[in-house]
Amino acid sequence: MFSALANSIFEESIQQYHVKDDVNQSLDNPYPPNEIEHLLYKKNWIDTVQWHFEDIIRDPEIEPTAALVLKRKIDASNQERTDLVEYIDSYFLKKYQSVQILDNASINTESPAWAIDRLSILALKIFHMKEEVDRKDASRDHIETCQQKLDVLSAQKVDLSAAIDQLLKDIEAGRKYMKVYKQMKMYNDEELNPVLRGQKQ
Repeated sequence: MFSALANSIFEESIQQYHVKDDVNQSLDNPYPPNEIEHLLYKKNWIDTVQWHFEDIIRDPEIEPTAALVLKRKIDASNQERTDLVEYIDSYFLKKYQSVQILDNASINTESPAWAIDRLSILALKIFHMKEEVDRKDASRDHIETCQQKLDVLSAQKVDLSAAIDQLLKDIEAGRKYMKVYKQMKMYNDEELNPVLRGQKQ
């Protein structure tokens, strides 16, 4: 099942990041560039770094200049994340390009890669919630509350994984079809963001 592959790679990426636990460390992708595993690992690595960017920027004592620099990094990370999702969808489009679509086939509410994006974020939530459950300095109430949340997240992982695998089966069988829309983000485009457009004049 594809979700099992994705989940194992996401967990590998998260564990490797936390060896150093440093947002400035470089990505060392262990998978060949032309493989889907490479895209999955890179996707989760970006998510993991951004997770920690979001923690850092919420520091109430952060200097405004440092916060602005970090905000720019978060913006760039968001763009890279979106690009990776589109690359993963391109993989599925190519893989299923010769499938005969049934007359009664339907479209899904989201593409496979955007569902996989949610699975990657879910892997991070589970990792960090488990950290909270395992804390030695936390109160019993805190640990019990976090354990309840971890149970919900774990159930969500099972459900989302099953839904992704079913979607891919349906696409492969022609019962569903893919229709991918590029994310037409406007705020990074100098022609579409009036603030950036004004700076060019």
